[in-house]
Amino acid sequence: MMYFSLLRVQSAGAALEELLIAAKKQDYLTVGVYESAKVMNVDPDSVAFCILATDEEYECDIALQIHFTLIQAFCFDNDINVVRVNDIDRLADLVGADETGEPKDAHCILVTSPSANPWKDPALDKLSVFCEERRSVYDWVPTITLPER
Repeated sequence: MMYFSLLRVQSAGAALEELLIAAKKQDYLTVGVYESAKVMNVDPDSVAFCILATDEEYECDIALQIHFTLIQAFCFDNDINVVRVNDIDRLADLVGADETGEPKDAHCILVTSPSANPWKDPALDKLSVFCEERRSVYDWVPTITLPER
């Protein structure tokens, strides 16, 4: 049973990496806590998936934890799957740098999709199934480990 769960988590990590790469190519990523909050406020129907990232350096950041709680509540209220990733540096590598070359704030990443023409992606489907399975065992915000480089 534990081996099955480990395989599921590894598969979910690979699917998340695929999703982020595909969404970045389509310009369907919103990166950053404040940027994500703006999208959730202005166009909540466009949000397809939410990734929250943390690491040891930010675990005690009370403001960030409050933002995470509010973002999670929004996602739950709007039936948006949300996961946690513990490797913020790897996430920042996947989403790239901003215009100045600085790494983006990868604490919150939204995968968005136009409401009028929803984006279909196999990796998004895999992650939706993974999240649904985790919720069935009361793991409301599952943690996903990205594959090693």
